[in-house]
Amino acid sequence: MEKVITLTVNPAVDKSTSVAGIKPNSKLRCDPPVFEAGGGGINISRVIKELGGTSLCMYLAGGATGSRLKEMLTEADILQQIIPTSGWTRENLAVTDTTTQQQYRFGMPGPVIQEEEWRQTLDHLDEILVEGDYLVASGSLAPGIPTDFYAKVATLAKRKKVRFVLDTSGEALIMGAQAGAFLLKPNLGELSALCGVTSISSIDLEPLAKQFLAENPCELMVVSLGPRGALLVTKEYTEYISAPTIHPQSTIGAGDSMLAGMVLGLAKGKSFREMAKYGVACGTAAAMSPGTQLCKKDNVEELYQWILSRTA
Repeated sequence: MEKVITLTVNPAVDKSTSVAGIKPNSKLRCDPPVFEAGGGGINISRVIKELGGTSLCMYLAGGATGSRLKEMLTEADILQQIIPTSGWTRENLAVTDTTTQQQYRFGMPGPVIQEEEWRQTLDHLDEILVEGDYLVASGSLAPGIPTDFYAKVATLAKRKKVRFVLDTSGEALIMGAQAGAFLLKPNLGELSALCGVTSISSIDLEPLAKQFLAENPCELMVVSLGPRGALLVTKEYTEYISAPTIHPQSTIGAGDSMLAGMVLGLAKGKSFREMAKYGVACGTAAAMSPGTQLCKKDNVEELYQWILSRTA
């Protein structure tokens, strides 16, 4: 298996709870909260661990919440490399109203990252990356990190001959993709931004995705279609992967679980088609888990076999 390094520049301690009815100007009695380590790259490392793989989880963290984050990942037996920050790691909140089964998600902006802190991140990557590694940059940029940060990471990865995987949004995604990536995992909204259009119809999806790959230094793309599955796009072919129908509990972490499955599949030598199917199985399995929980290995394997049986 090839080495996988995940990068999270705006991690979080994710807190989830539930309450019987949400209304304003009232004291709401919540159930005991559940705390979990969060942030795109951290979630990916957690899923890779759940699926039996290994990764190096690199992230920026500071303050008491940063210490708690380190403790949770240590308890999960995940290899870590921490870039210390002067600001405290953020805390996010997800609340489920048990009377309606509606979930409310509150994402905080994160601490302001100083220039020496994000530059230290690049220096650490330069030190540890080795040709053939997979580097997965996933999640939002924290305040203070320049918009072209992932583009800088892409340039570094290219120089080190590392396979760069990018999963973010907005200008950070556009600039990072234009700098070059091995794998992108946009949803329809993110693909619209990449292609410079306001929306994408089913008819336009494949030609627009292939056009983007033809015009940018990216090798392949898996477009997340939510409960409909995904579209695998390379310069040579496209393929739709349908997701099994399930009873969803929460969509938190589904995208991260999907990407983790794909990266682990690639690192283990799966073909592009196999890794996309495995990713869809992981994303679907995550939606079966409540709150901020990610996918479970047993669910993933069952769903993956179902997908394989229908896409021989």
